Amino acid sequence: MAMDKQMLLDDIAKGTTSAFEPLQVKDPILSIENLSVMYSDGKESLININLPIPANQISVLFGPSGGGKSTLLRTLNRLNDLADVEKLSGHIWFEGMDLLDLSIDPINLRRRIGIVFARPVVLPMTIRQNLTYGLEIAGIHKHAVLDEAVEQSLKAAALWDEVEDRLDDSAGALSGGQQQRLCLARVLALEPEIILLDEPTSGLDPISTGKVEESLQKLKETYTIILVPHSVQQAARTADLAAFFLEGRLIEASFGKTLFTKPRLDQTRDYVEGRFG
Repeated sequence: MAMDKQMLLDDIAKGTTSAFEPLQVKDPILSIENLSVMYSDGKESLININLPIPANQISVLFGPSGGGKSTLLRTLNRLNDLADVEKLSGHIWFEGMDLLDLSIDPINLRRRIGIVFARPVVLPMTIRQNLTYGLEIAGIHKHAVLDEAVEQSLKAAALWDEVEDRLDDSAGALSGGQQQRLCLARVLALEPEIILLDEPTSGLDPISTGKVEESLQKLKETYTIILVPHSVQQAARTADLAAFFLEGRLIEASFGKTLFTKPRLDQTRDYVEGRFG
């Protein structure tokens, strides 16, 4: 008999259910422990999240809207410092540091843990300046270093071949898919260790989506990627680790395609099969 949904959620929140077994990850690059977040308006929150993030893999956070996925991304690089958060507890360990420690400089942290949002927001500058602006703010001004960063980041984002002869054109003239890859390149130019992606292909056509997904498979060789996909299908295509979120709780997590082919819980199965969401 299927467990009552609310009973399951309550048990998971209290850590008393045997349905969800915490993942075992050797030397995770991030360890999220007992993380709870709630905004003052009571909207999207997280309840007692425990999740290790493996290095150099794509960890996918998926589930219905309002499940807490975007909140988790924003907490990982301290963007929630700018939001009206009423409750924040737990730990996020990264190289021996608790990222929730207010003594940590969030600006430096965001260089190491970069984020790309669903809607591409390019700076009102040239393509080249979009990529060099952050480096110049960080004190890097040598032309050779900047030029190398521009080329390497655009190549990593699978955009170099399309824009190499128009770097001094306005970034606003790029297509939506190109702008999104430029935003990814802008993050890569800062040489982060972790890349957070919040539905980065939700507004893109299938060809542009394919290019972004292909780039991610190559990028994980160098970077750790945490992705909130725009669909279950994208989650299944890209996940090395998949975590299903529902109403602020982490319901189930596993490596590979297990969550999409043999989920343990009815709630996961129903969502994957499109019965709700």
